[in-house]
Amino acid sequence: MKVISTEHSQVLATRVARALGVGLVEVKFSRFPDGEHYLQAGELDDETIIIGSVTDNEALVQLLLLIDACDSSRCRLVIPYMAYARQDKRFKQGEPLSARAVARALSSGVADVTTINIHDPSVLQYFSVPSRNISVASDIGAYLRTLDLDNPLILAPDDGALSFAQGIAAACGWECDYLEKTRISGTEVLMSPKELLAASRSVVIVDDIISTGGTIATASRMLYHQDAREVYAACVHGVFTSGAYARLMASSIRDVICCDTIERACSRVSAAGQIADVIRHP
Repeated sequence: MKVISTEHSQVLATRVARALGVGLVEVKFSRFPDGEHYLQAGELDDETIIIGSVTDNEALVQLLLLIDACDSSRCRLVIPYMAYARQDKRFKQGEPLSARAVARALSSGVADVTTINIHDPSVLQYFSVPSRNISVASDIGAYLRTLDLDNPLILAPDDGALSFAQGIAAACGWECDYLEKTRISGTEVLMSPKELLAASRSVVIVDDIISTGGTIATASRMLYHQDAREVYAACVHGVFTSGAYARLMASSIRDVICCDTIERACSRVSAAGQIADVIRHP
């Protein structure tokens, strides 16, 4: 067995290979003069673990090419982050189910698929090979336990993310709640924990994905107004579009923590251990 990755998941792939005690396949990446992708994989083994986050269209094409390059081996695919996974419903006639289209494309040439905290696990039904979704909630919880937090409170941004927040809180042994929006006027909305007080506490707002960071930034300001001692933000997938990281830090967030499913400077938590476990015990 060997591990191979796209350019977008090199660090995570290296960590997975080390966790499994197996080799890492070198890949040469380049482009043709017209901009098309080219790659050449090194020596493969009988079984290859392909790791590639689909962060954008370029990453999707590169992952498809890498799967095809590994056709002499039994391939198992790990998609740490899958773009288009949130486009799983039709709102207008003629729209594609983009999640289905991507899942179908990535099913070709692989024996099975593993995703990590995919936004909606129902997307797995679109893969034509066995698929599973694993969570790194406990790993995020383990990292948060290393911080010097005062009477910490784990907060989901809404009740839809409460289950994920509860998984993190359970790993820490801390209290958990979710933010509830109360409309004060036509233009003013208050966000506060539904049941628990934030005053004098370290608050960690957690979600599976942080995209623009707007809701969390607004919530952070309101929590400080409610006398929270400090506010952190943590997620699995740090997408951080439209200046999200700076927006969060400008809202007096103490720190932003994400996983290496999308490799960022603030990727303090690794999904490598969970991936290695599922590879060992399929």
